[in-house]
Amino acid sequence: MTGTRTTSASTDASARQPSGPRPERVMHALVRDVALPGRAGTLALVTVDNGLDHTKPTTIGPLGLTELRAVLVEQQRRAAAGEIVAVAVTGKPYYLAAGADLTAAAATTDESDARALAELGHAAFRLLGEMSVPTFAYVNGAALGGGLELALHCTYRTVAGDVTALALPETFLGLVPGWGGCYLLPRLVGVRNALELVLTRPLANNRMTRAAEAVELGVADVLLHPADFLERSIAWTADVLAGRVQVARPVDPTDDPAWDAVIEGARAQLDQRLHGARLAPYRALDLVAASRARGREEAFAAEDDALADLIMSDEMRASLYAFDLTTRKSRKPAGAPAAELARPVRSVGIVGAGLMAGQLAVLMARRLRVPIVMREIDDDRVAAGLAGIRSLVEGMAKKGRMSQDEANRVLGSISVSTDLGTLAGADLVIEAVTEVLALKQRVFAELEDVIAPDAILATNTSALSVAQMSTHLRNPERVVGLHFFNPVAQMPLVEVVRTPASSDAAVATAFAVAKKLGKTAVGVADRPGFVVNRLLLRMLAEVAAAVEGGTPVQVADVALRPLGLPMSPFALIQLVGLPVALHVLGSLHEDLGARYPLSPGLERLATEGRRVVPEPDGRGAEHAVDPAIQEVFGEPGAGSLDEAGVLDAVLAGLTQEIGLMLDEKVVASPDQIDLCMILGAGWPFHLGGLSPYLDRTGYSERVLGRRLLPDGVANVPQA
Repeated sequence: MTGTRTTSASTDASARQPSGPRPERVMHALVRDVALPGRAGTLALVTVDNGLDHTKPTTIGPLGLTELRAVLVEQQRRAAAGEIVAVAVTGKPYYLAAGADLTAAAATTDESDARALAELGHAAFRLLGEMSVPTFAYVNGAALGGGLELALHCTYRTVAGDVTALALPETFLGLVPGWGGCYLLPRLVGVRNALELVLTRPLANNRMTRAAEAVELGVADVLLHPADFLERSIAWTADVLAGRVQVARPVDPTDDPAWDAVIEGARAQLDQRLHGARLAPYRALDLVAASRARGREEAFAAEDDALADLIMSDEMRASLYAFDLTTRKSRKPAGAPAAELARPVRSVGIVGAGLMAGQLAVLMARRLRVPIVMREIDDDRVAAGLAGIRSLVEGMAKKGRMSQDEANRVLGSISVSTDLGTLAGADLVIEAVTEVLALKQRVFAELEDVIAPDAILATNTSALSVAQMSTHLRNPERVVGLHFFNPVAQMPLVEVVRTPASSDAAVATAFAVAKKLGKTAVGVADRPGFVVNRLLLRMLAEVAAAVEGGTPVQVADVALRPLGLPMSPFALIQLVGLPVALHVLGSLHEDLGARYPLSPGLERLATEGRRVVPEPDGRGAEHAVDPAIQEVFGEPGAGSLDEAGVLDAVLAGLTQEIGLMLDEKVVASPDQIDLCMILGAGWPFHLGGLSPYLDRTGYSERVLGRRLLPDGVANVPQA
């Protein structure tokens, strides 16, 4: 085997590079010839590699595409000359390629450069599908976005059994799979599976596809053991070339009689969820739909058009801001004390064994791998708590989220008792009782006489003052807030609440625990509602105030659709639970005043035990307000707002609240508010969080007299 590096760049106009800034971590294409087993001929093996270790994934930028194209042009010549019988592409350890270099896209400010970047991907990748010999992708690691599209252009694909990250996340980031994905994938796996990867999984919080599932979907042809993956892939290649292995493919996926129905069903789902609020998913759907009748040239040109348009869009730039915020920047929490100040946590106590407490216990038992001791006030609650925990763990095991051995270990590490003394040895004790300040104060007072002097006390309160809970304690410095969100296992955010008395050790311990639990921690000051609940309740309060003022409930409920939020205001109230929402609203009204007006209509609904959205009917009835609840608010009156008026009131109110929160130093900077809202409230990526959106739409300057971020959408990803 011999190895050479090819770096000559093509001068073809179709490979013109964007004129903007170049990425720093250039992907190189390294070529070596491999003698195939059984004297089957010579394979040209192309390895894409940025020359850095596995902590720096290979990404695909303009220079890398130019080099790859030059290398593939040379292999095309060699294939035509009979020097090689096949071409394969693979990556460095753990990665085929982690998608396009987002810095190149984010730095593009000229439409012609955006178009050039789109065309350059096609110019390089398409050569793999236009060789005179078969081409193979050896998917040895993560293949995301352009990395997976690189593989799709090949004739065949092998995948290592331990690969866990295969995806086309472009619509999640305000783009489309524009380097061949929207055309090639439906022709390979059919329209239904293609839309699963292009739309459904990216819009489900960017869900990844594992190797075995990729084979089931038809994205990869064969699953091979990771220990000697390259050798097995080369042997499999020889078998394919010799005819010893036959790869079954659908005869013609575009002949599917259900094609149009699948497309229309996907469009209806987008409409129900997004209501036209985002460009990229609809553009991707249109490309997949049209791929049925288009030839390769026309389809690739359409992908170039879409990618060029979206690279210049606010949606893409806001999405990249959000992506950078929730990945690179979240690794170093702002304002966290030095990590070495954290105290070791060898056991955890939890006061309460209800739904939230049970979820906390299971998560901590799984991730911290320490004993979890819980305390309830009577035997009935102990039994109910244990039953809930067992049901939760057994359900996870049944769904394959943990092995049976792990389930047994988790259940064996959790105990529930009525004896407060069982908490005495815990290094961290979390109270998770009812949201009543006096009750939480009493729990803390009881704990102080039981636990060790250096044990940390934490509260999972969602809105109450942590300082008030600890005000009568002998050692209030050991108290900190650890606000988890429901469902605990899925929601990635933890608000770490620091009181004026909290010690660095207590806060550092809270951050350390959150990190070990796999959560993103944001430090917040001890102000009412902290970040997420304060802003969500301000939003709901504005909607409720509009309805109380005469706006029809159905108008108020659809008014926020242009934002593309995960659910409507009344559906959110139903999810949280009307009594819970009213309790938090009452708390914020008491602490923050008239900006959080009470709602007599909602109070009446709670008293009557009524839902605010209909029961689920299998057709999405629960996503919209029940028009029957209009009666509790009376007939619409003179103060009625239209949809635009309600949306304006909500956005103006949120802007005002963010300004006040920054003045109060609830967080250090507006990007921390964005991080909290994205991870804790599902605020859409395509808006970039609240701050960029309020800057772009003019609300920041109108309400506060200033922008929240220096340039509207700041701090795009760095190489």
